[in-house]
Amino acid sequence: MENNNTPKQVKRGFVPTDARDFGTPENLEKLRKSAEDVYFLVNRGYSMKNAVNFVGNHYLLSERQRTAVARSVSPEESIRIRMEKELSDSDISGKTLYIDGFNAVITLEIAYSDSMLFKCMDGTIRDIAGLRGTYRLIDKTDMAVNAIAETLTNLNIGKAVFYLDAPVSNSGRLKQKILEIMQGRPFETEVYTENSVDSILESKSFVVTADAVILDKCGSWYNLTDRIIKNHIGNYKYIDIMRNPH
Repeated sequence: MENNNTPKQVKRGFVPTDARDFGTPENLEKLRKSAEDVYFLVNRGYSMKNAVNFVGNHYLLSERQRTAVARSVSPEESIRIRMEKELSDSDISGKTLYIDGFNAVITLEIAYSDSMLFKCMDGTIRDIAGLRGTYRLIDKTDMAVNAIAETLTNLNIGKAVFYLDAPVSNSGRLKQKILEIMQGRPFETEVYTENSVDSILESKSFVVTADAVILDKCGSWYNLTDRIIKNHIGNYKYIDIMRNPH
């Protein structure tokens, strides 16, 4: 019988069909054309959902290809607003960061799994793993949380407040893991499991997330996962389906 306390070895974010959907020059070109068309439509008032459905049907995109386009593209005005609210390293020194826990940890688990991550128009790093209410700690979880702890220490923050979605399975176990790894760090750490993490973060400044809705509504944000991947992993093989739209 499997020991539930032993982290499972998993390549987070990996799906066998991704080699076909994202790994050939033909499909990457199709995705870039799709992204350009979606960008055109959302800047003329179409909702992202309707634009992706319309363009996805035209190019016969798979569901994961459609998700990738939707997460990579942002309206021009949203990009402008998000970039204006982005914080620098010096901005967060001594401050409290409010961290979208699952968003940050899963992105880094995917990075350490060498699975697909996307470089998006607004400068964020996003995945298409899809949480769907289920989560298990894996062998990359410690690596991800340790990288967060080390980076926050180097950034000289005052306090880290993590929010985890309570309805997601094993949120309590991830909470304990974060508290365990953060123990003894030079900043204070709090971890909360909440039913409405998005609405909490939307009302705050000094937020860490790549969630587009939160980024549009929060007061300010810091691009933590991008910094961690650059410093801890290096030249990551992101999938970039965006050409310069201008």
